[in-house]
Amino acid sequence: MKMRLAELADLTQGQHSGSEVEFSSVGIDTRTLHHGDLYIAIRGEHYDGNNFVDDAQQNGAVAALVERNIDLDFPHVIVPDSRLAMGQLAKAWRLRSQAKVIGVTGSNGKTTVKEMIASIAGVCGSVLYTYKNLNNDLGVPLTLLRLQDEHQYAVVEMGANHPGEIAYSCQFAKPDIGVITNAAAAHLDGFGSLEGVANAKGEMISALASDGTAVLNADDPFFGFWRELAADRSLVTFGLGTKADVVSGDYSTRLDKNGFTTTFDIQWQGQNVPIQLHLAGRHNVSNALAATAAAFAAGIPTEYVREGLARVNPVPGRLEPVPGWGCVSRGGVMLINDSYNANPGSFSAAVDVLCDLSGERWLVLGAFGELGEGSFELHAQCGREALEKGVNRLFVTGEGGKPAATAFGRYGEFHESLEDLINALKLDLREGTVILVKGSRCEGMERVVERLTGGGGA
Repeated sequence: MKMRLAELADLTQGQHSGSEVEFSSVGIDTRTLHHGDLYIAIRGEHYDGNNFVDDAQQNGAVAALVERNIDLDFPHVIVPDSRLAMGQLAKAWRLRSQAKVIGVTGSNGKTTVKEMIASIAGVCGSVLYTYKNLNNDLGVPLTLLRLQDEHQYAVVEMGANHPGEIAYSCQFAKPDIGVITNAAAAHLDGFGSLEGVANAKGEMISALASDGTAVLNADDPFFGFWRELAADRSLVTFGLGTKADVVSGDYSTRLDKNGFTTTFDIQWQGQNVPIQLHLAGRHNVSNALAATAAAFAAGIPTEYVREGLARVNPVPGRLEPVPGWGCVSRGGVMLINDSYNANPGSFSAAVDVLCDLSGERWLVLGAFGELGEGSFELHAQCGREALEKGVNRLFVTGEGGKPAATAFGRYGEFHESLEDLINALKLDLREGTVILVKGSRCEGMERVVERLTGGGGA
């Protein structure tokens, strides 16, 4: 798909300066622009993209969307707010596409579900999906602006840390199908309460057109609330052991040199589909059910579901078994990297996976962020939960995390720094240990993984 600069000026009510040009893709980082791109100058808290238009021109951009006049012989459109203008452009771009748009949100699992849906859709057609987890007010428009004529499906992940953010993204994405994985205690600083989280996720449903389809987790405590929001819209439900539309039988997970394998059956409208998933745990069975429900809502046949789910691999940093132990001389140690991010809900799911495994079970935890006034008790609750489920040792770091170690008791350790924690781990490692590394993004727990596997310095 292509657009002329004059069209961009019309839809953003901007001022067009310079010659008429045409673009088919956009970029907001001058270092990664491609020849023929429109450069969108974004102003952030610590930078101003309007200062780098010269670089954009030199790196191949054909025009720029800016917030102030530029002293360059370079085609551009001036708007008051380039973020809003990018959203308007993304909406226009999306409306030109014939792709079926599937929006995915939820406190936990949304990135994995997005990857699963994309894998299923990719078996039977051309699919665009959110890169990594670029799911905010910049990431959603950038994803939509990658749509091209050949795409039959678009799977768009939408995250939020405050009310209104998903509604804002849906203005541009206009999803045909909206998936909510769950609501859990995440970003409580922004939402105020678990009910606030559920309301925010429900913005996805409210944004659906009257002929849209909501895909909802029948196991979630807020299912009834979301079902009411769906009103007369079509509804496809999924759940573990519930009377949902898409359900699963018993599952089993094993871990070997090739990683995790989870096997189970999916039941849908009298059909029984055997699934082999290269991911671990009950929560990923639920994620697979969500993706399957979305695929069925999109009209994708069951045979593609089985093949698509079999192709899914762990998202880096999310319950990812790590082979190789460059700095550990003793053998027989297994490391599971779940360092990408964390909240109490994903913590519970990860601990379940750890405690399904044999061996000495160690949990390395970086404190959760954005939990608000309930942080102390939520961390303490996690310490108690780890102990009750069968974790043998708990190593904790990060501001606010100490209650978890205290609640765990005798074999709970709190370390002021990552360096101290890593040294303690290395000192006590022994054969037969299984280590799960988990923590909020702000704690940088990936450095524990790097150090234990021989990277990141001595």
